[in-house]
Amino acid sequence: MNINKETWQWTRKPEKFTVAEDRIEIITEPHTDLWQRTYYRFCNDSAPVLQSKTREKYFSFTVKTVSEGKRRFDQCGVIVYFDSKNWLKASAEYENDEFAHLGSVVTVNGYSDWATTEIPADRKHIWYRLSRREDDFCVECSFDGKKFSQMRVCHIPAAADEVPFGIYACSPEDSSFKATFTDFDFGECKWKAHDGQQPDENQ
Repeated sequence: MNINKETWQWTRKPEKFTVAEDRIEIITEPHTDLWQRTYYRFCNDSAPVLQSKTREKYFSFTVKTVSEGKRRFDQCGVIVYFDSKNWLKASAEYENDEFAHLGSVVTVNGYSDWATTEIPADRKHIWYRLSRREDDFCVECSFDGKKFSQMRVCHIPAAADEVPFGIYACSPEDSSFKATFTDFDFGECKWKAHDGQQPDENQ
């Protein structure tokens, strides 16, 4: 998949970036973030986001990220960003020299959550796969680009028709780092329909 500069659009274009057909680099700016209300009570909507859009009801989008983050919460990953109150993101957030928080945030109607697990801090290369099945989404990750593990399944009511999808990078604290995105792929949905347990009666 090549990046078409005509169809990929910025939300909050960063000062320093490179967009080529097969590679994107973002130099983050200090105090940029995405979070809404929950626990911290603040509303941060300042991270740069680069996205395309599709009306495909079933698809998978995969990208490889390389993070040079070195300060707490430095992060880069995949995103579905509708507006400041509705979005899904997945990334590894640097914590310290020992570990990072690999996780996802789902924000619906202006409230965010955060689901994480710890990974070694030296995991700088991570592939993310974002899949859509109508208004439901699945995010997976991989450390070799071959074997993917599920991170999150969620529902986003705003995904009724056209869906934006892409990448983001930010530095919530006083930091700046280079985030590199390569190996873009967009195609058939790899998150297959559920074929196991049947729904309860009267549901």
